[in-house]
Order: sequence, then structure tokens, then C-alpha cells
Amino acid sequence: MKPAQLAALALTVAGILGLVYGGFTYTKDSHTAKLGPLQMTVKDKETVNIPIWLGAGATLLGLVLLVAGNRK
Repeated sequence: MKPAQLAALALTVAGILGLVYGGFTYTKDSHTAKLGPLQMTVKDKETVNIPIWLGAGATLLGLVLLVAGNRK
């Protein structure tokens, strides 16, 4: 498989996943405190929303690149 086809396939899959899930959540450490043997950590949940137009655009672009790559 050519690198262009792999990129087109990755765009298509990422676009479909963006449309299906609509975003993703991750956890990041914001504060850490150590007081002797005690350790406290504050973790914040961050959410990244993926717009519908971005997921649809990535899917469409990936499909166009796949079709254009197979015509050669």
C-alpha cells in the first residue's frame, strides 16, 4: 500500500470516528502536593469536542484521495 493511500485511509477512519463519537476525554494532572509521606494529586478531566463538519470533511477528503489514488 502506498503512503498516500495509507494517509487517505487514516483520514477516512479518523473522520468516521469523529462523527460517531463526537469527541474524546482525557485526564491531566493539574496540581501535586507532597507533605512528608503524604502525596495528593488533583486530576482534571478535559474534553475535546470534534465538530461535525470536521469529521464529515475528513471522511470526504479521505474517500476522494482513495478514489483518486486508485484511478492512476
